[in-house]
Amino acid sequence: MRRFALVAALVLAACSHPAPPQGRWEGTYESGDVVLAARLEIEANGQVRVSAPDLLDVAPDDRAAAREKLSADLSGGWDQVVPRKMDFDGETFRKPGGIAPQMVWTSKQMYLVVYIGTRPSFRVLMHQVGDFSDNPFN
Repeated sequence: MRRFALVAALVLAACSHPAPPQGRWEGTYESGDVVLAARLEIEANGQVRVSAPDLLDVAPDDRAAAREKLSADLSGGWDQVVPRKMDFDGETFRKPGGIAPQMVWTSKQMYLVVYIGTRPSFRVLMHQVGDFSDNPFN
């Protein structure tokens, strides 16, 4: 009987949903004509807040101004970002019932998956932080 109880407990544990990592992350992305700044917070209850303002068609000479604008937009708008529920399978975060990955957690690294218009999606490496900075490009 004890063996059955142990097996049943292990089966239930294997079927349970893994807890998402808690914390705060920041990241930036620059490639070609795209500049992006991102902030991500996963709360103790599993709710996710994410913001990733971007600018497209940024000329090389305009990159410094783009970084400044995105940093200001990210900091200034963070209070209005509403936490939302995400499905988490131990590695991939998806919108509830969704298919497309929104974030990926692998080997203690967090990646934000970004979709901009009809461009191919790309991953932004996020760095865990204690507190958000005013300029994630630094």
